[in-house]
Amino acid sequence: MIANSFIRVFLPLFLIFIVALSQTAFAKERSSAQTIVILGDSLSAGYGLLEKESWPHLLQQSFALDNKPYKIINASVSGETTRGGLLRLQGIISTHKPDWVLIELGGNDGLRGFNPSIPRKNLRNILLMLRKEKVKAALVQIRLPRNYGNRYLRLFEDIYPALAKEFSVPLIPFFMDGVAQNADLMQQDGIHPNKKAQPVIQKFMKKEIEKLFAM
Repeated sequence: MIANSFIRVFLPLFLIFIVALSQTAFAKERSSAQTIVILGDSLSAGYGLLEKESWPHLLQQSFALDNKPYKIINASVSGETTRGGLLRLQGIISTHKPDWVLIELGGNDGLRGFNPSIPRKNLRNILLMLRKEKVKAALVQIRLPRNYGNRYLRLFEDIYPALAKEFSVPLIPFFMDGVAQNADLMQQDGIHPNKKAQPVIQKFMKKEIEKLFAM
C-alpha cells in the first residue's frame, strides 16, 4: 500500500521533471542553431563540379557528422558580380532568414577590370542592407592574379579590409591562398579549384565559420 501510494505521488512528478529537462535541452539546441548563407561566385558555386562535390556541400555534411545544428545555404552563382549579389540579396534574406551572410564576391569584377570604386560601392551597399536587416555579415578577402598590375591590385584588394573595418565585420582570409598555387588542386583554366581542392577549402572554411558562430 505504501509503495503504491509512493508511486502514485512521485511518478507523475518524475515524469514532469523528465519532460521539463528534455524541453530545456531542445530549447538550448534551438538557440545554438544558426544559418549562414554563402553569397559567392564560381569559387563557392562549385564551377565544373557536381553540387555534392563543392566545399559548401562538404561543409554541411561535416557539420551534420559533428551533430552541430548549423545550416549552410549556398546562394553562390558562377559568374556573379558584386552588383548581381546586391540585386539578389533581399530575396535571399526574405527566403532563408539567415543569421549570417558570408560575402565571397568581387573576383569577377576584378577579372573584368572594373574600376575598384564599383565593387567597393556594391559591397558597401550589401553590408548596409545586412545591417538594416539585422543579419550578421562576414567578408572573404578576394585576391586577383598578379598580372593585373600593382596599382590595380592594391586598389582592389584594399577594398576588403577597409570595409571590414568600417562595418566592424570579420574579414576571412582568401581561401584560395595555398590552393591556386598548386596545379594539382586547380582546373585546367587555372582559375577554379578542382574536386581535390574542395576538401582542403572545406577544412579551412569550417574553422573560419565556427569562429563566426562562436561570436
